[in-house]
Amino acid sequence: MVDNADLGKLILRITLGGLLLFHGISKLLNGVGFIVGQLASHGLPTVLAYGVYIGEIIAPLMVLLGYQTRIGALIIVFNMILAIALVHSHQLLSLSGNGGWALELQGFFLFTALAVFFMGPGKYKLKN
Repeated sequence: MVDNADLGKLILRITLGGLLLFHGISKLLNGVGFIVGQLASHGLPTVLAYGVYIGEIIAPLMVLLGYQTRIGALIIVFNMILAIALVHSHQLLSLSGNGGWALELQGFFLFTALAVFFMGPGKYKLKN
């Protein structure tokens, strides 16, 4: 049996950072208008919408590269809590059409980032 926790941590970091980065790139290419609307509907300053670039581009890159990984993971946790609270709270206890939790993707990002925060980057990382 192979026991390599550091390789497992790397795979987890690549998965979390890589998949979330696609969402950030989409927002970079298409703008954050939707988020501006969500913030405004909750009476929050719309300038906060630009924080999504930190949560979905900068933080995933930090996690992917293993640079200040715990900080990047914590930013992702915060980003996902805000996304769930502002956009998806009505789906918290819902199932999707195929029987899965309606918030599987958001839950994956949230709890995987939390796991990375507690585990750290492992040995395959940039030196910081």
